[in-house]
Amino acid sequence: MQMQVKKYFGFLFLAMALSFGAHAQAKYAVINTKYILDKIPEYKEADKKLKVLGDQWQGEIDEKQLALDKMYKNYEAEQFMLSEDLRKKREEELFLKEKELRDLQKKRFGYEGDLFKERQKLVKPIQDKVYNAVQKIATARSYDFILDKSEGITIIFADPKLDKSDDVLKELGVNN
Repeated sequence: MQMQVKKYFGFLFLAMALSFGAHAQAKYAVINTKYILDKIPEYKEADKKLKVLGDQWQGEIDEKQLALDKMYKNYEAEQFMLSEDLRKKREEELFLKEKELRDLQKKRFGYEGDLFKERQKLVKPIQDKVYNAVQKIATARSYDFILDKSEGITIIFADPKLDKSDDVLKELGVNN
């Protein structure tokens, strides 16, 4: 019985070693999506539009913040001269203006806010085209996986010959 257990574990170890060795043979490539996107004219245009919208909306928020700051200063200067009712009324106005400002910030820049929706509308179709091009190259060249070195994943060293970003651009019909 003990001999069978040793054979079983020996076989299991051999199978694991062979499968581990097979994984070491995996074919992979590296791309840089930031580099790819920066070379696509539609992406640059979409990025400019988003920046203009973001700056415009931030300006709107900044104006409202200045008005709110002025209201606070006026209240601080006058609060001692105001009756209890007037003081409560002004505090309520300040509270409502502050809430209005927070709501506007959330509406414009919050999760699923206006900027997020615009980014989805303008940038996502371009990102989908890049993803489809990457998938097409991976399938055609039998890559087991493709790493993106632009953001999020840190690669300490990558052989430049593994970088297939230019191939993705070529697949998209973009000259670099």
